[in-house]
Amino acid sequence: MPKDPVMLLSFINMKLRDEYPSLDELCKSLDADKNEIIEKLSGINYTYNEERNQFT
Repeated sequence: MPKDPVMLLSFINMKLRDEYPSLDELCKSLDADKNEIIEKLSGINYTYNEERNQFT
């Protein structure tokens, strides 16, 4: 997964749009730390929107 927060945002939103029904499923499948992703993206003012299944 990308280390740069902007690249991470793009990567995560693409995966959520194309492959995963939820952030939990993405993290489980990719063995990723959900809290770490949320923390990194909150650093650039993005939060996970469960209804839209994307970071906005």
